[in-house]
Amino acid sequence: MELSWEKVKFQIKKSIPDHSYRMWIDPLALLGYDATGITLSTPNDFFIKRIKENYLDIFKHEFLNLGHSVNIEFQTCGKKEVKGPKKKKNQKKAQQKDMFGSSYPTRTVRSQWKKPEQATLPGLDASFNGGRMLKKGYTFDDFVVGDNSNFAYSASLSLAQGKTNGAGILYLLGKTGLGKSHLSQAVGHHMIANNRSNRVYYVTAEDFTNEMIFSLRNHTIDRFKEKYRRKCEVLILEDIHFLSGKIATQKELAITLDYLLDADKKIIFSGCELPDEIPKLNDQLKSRLSMGLVTEIEAPDYKTRLRILRKKTNALGCKVPVMVNEYIAQELCDDVRQLESGLFGVVAKGQIMNRNIDIELAKSVLDNITKNRKRINIDLIKQLVCNEFSISEKDIMSKSRKRVIVKPRQVAMFLAKKYTDQPIKKIGSSFKKYHATAIYSVNAIEKEIKQKGVLFEQINYISKKIEAGKF
Repeated sequence: MELSWEKVKFQIKKSIPDHSYRMWIDPLALLGYDATGITLSTPNDFFIKRIKENYLDIFKHEFLNLGHSVNIEFQTCGKKEVKGPKKKKNQKKAQQKDMFGSSYPTRTVRSQWKKPEQATLPGLDASFNGGRMLKKGYTFDDFVVGDNSNFAYSASLSLAQGKTNGAGILYLLGKTGLGKSHLSQAVGHHMIANNRSNRVYYVTAEDFTNEMIFSLRNHTIDRFKEKYRRKCEVLILEDIHFLSGKIATQKELAITLDYLLDADKKIIFSGCELPDEIPKLNDQLKSRLSMGLVTEIEAPDYKTRLRILRKKTNALGCKVPVMVNEYIAQELCDDVRQLESGLFGVVAKGQIMNRNIDIELAKSVLDNITKNRKRINIDLIKQLVCNEFSISEKDIMSKSRKRVIVKPRQVAMFLAKKYTDQPIKKIGSSFKKYHATAIYSVNAIEKEIKQKGVLFEQINYISKKIEAGKF
């Protein structure tokens, strides 16, 4: 059982910041266990309170992921020997399976863990209570600042340090892959690390919406309101454009923001569009989103791209010639994610093929990326989607609301946003649809592909054709 406990701690260590693990998880010790659950020792009562509020659901979530429902109790005391099943006399040594299915040596097989039935607790519940985890590498120290992001970086750091004047609201604006998530989470990391706040809630607008619906259906809306209105000290809310058309969620969020602002709490939003340009967003919420400082992150220039590559190369622990980094920085200029993808591709191919990393190798990797990207446009995507779903281009451009037409149209809009640089308004007009319809279509497909059903496979198939240049 001791090995089982160490495995759980190991999984948690990978998902939370190092300082949080050292402060709250590492001091815990396995005190005892039986067929119904485990008992952990903690230094004091305050420690127990913090663990239950912030990490208990993470432990349960890890157990549930492995198909087990485990009751966890805490006891205030120092580290002691684990009180497990007692040894039975004259019993031979055996290999006992722990609760995770792993074998470990033991002197007894008397009290083996019986695999309980899978708990009916919804998977979303655990993530709702704890929110999303801040990524370890998303700190201010790891962010490469350039002319494209200098103001956004300074504004974010000032907010984290409590140096902003007026309302503590920041709106990070920019295309996907430019660093909005990195900066917003860096604020959370900084405030936690410097003891400025211990209640940082990081969620997407979709998470917030789903959590509210879950609370309404399960008659726990009061707990939901208490969590965000009273307990939250720093709210990081990403992809705010997802709230387009979600009237009930917009009203609840606007009220929540009033509570947080009255209590002088910090709020960080991120989105691909300005609040005033998000369709079907009520005036009350628009005014709240526009109260703070709006900062835009643009595509990095050549010098910044080169600095990003150098930093990533050092992190990978491999040697990439200066000329290769310069070539990648010159060829891939759309966003940071594309830049990283190109670098990782070059390094990976060099290692797999056991070749030196040089310009020739880099060209072989980047040629497909740059060539295909230049050729990809909305008309090409329409053609590919129509072929896949066996409809005509006239159908996809029509006003038909039949599912056999609407779904392919939504897929085409989603792929157009993913593979072209066209703004969402242009994508909508290319299908003779309003701006709001295009946003709704993209959001609907993003939500559906998470279920990994038939549509996921179809989109994956089309995406591979696009990326491979098989037009």
